[in-house]
Amino acid sequence: MKKVLVSVACLLAFIACKQEKKETSEAVIDEKVTAVENEWEVLFNGTSLEKWKGFKTNEVSDAWKIEGEALVFTPPAKGKKNKNHDLVTRQEYTNFVLQLDWKISEAGNSGVFWGVSENENFGAGYQTGPEIQILDNDKHPDAKAGTTHQAGALYDMVSPAKDVTKPVGEWNTMVITVNHKEHKGNVVLNGTEIVTFPVANEEWNAMVANSKFAGWDGFGKYTTGKIGLQDHHDIVSFRNIKIKQL
Repeated sequence: MKKVLVSVACLLAFIACKQEKKETSEAVIDEKVTAVENEWEVLFNGTSLEKWKGFKTNEVSDAWKIEGEALVFTPPAKGKKNKNHDLVTRQEYTNFVLQLDWKISEAGNSGVFWGVSENENFGAGYQTGPEIQILDNDKHPDAKAGTTHQAGALYDMVSPAKDVTKPVGEWNTMVITVNHKEHKGNVVLNGTEIVTFPVANEEWNAMVANSKFAGWDGFGKYTTGKIGLQDHHDIVSFRNIKIKQL
């Protein structure tokens, strides 16, 4: 009888040990998953604009509204259009992966900037921040000006390898990587890499010199700057905006 009791006790101890190891292992896995998730900073989750501000102002223009889970820009009434309504992050970034969804209106135009400076010499985000274009490729005139002006392009510098945009009114998922340490960047649109480009080196300087931005004081010069969403006088929507620093 004693042998039976000892055997049962050993078995229970063995089971308890296995369970403890399993729980410890699961805790480690959960901790690792959480750590990976925490690398991303949510810039817009559908409920708050606390990570954003207007260009060169601490306020957010009434032209930007949260509708459902989307951040929607609607051009202001006549008389207010002369004011810049670009939206920029409160924090500055250097090396990062930026992910977001965008949806453009019919014949609409907008863009995403990085390296934006709010120096007093500049009046809008595009004067310093390189832009990844957002566009209705079918109906906006810019699409006819050349492929470097089409959706997903590094505006006026690098054309998308192909047009993978979804029809107007549907969401597109875009991932922008800028890595000054490795002197390279890219754009992935709807799961396809469509643009690669150099940054912060002689290749970058030559590319700028061959674009409309040649001679612009400050353009593409700020390796550390703000992320910007463009006011281009057309309705555009964004959602699920997050960033991971490299």
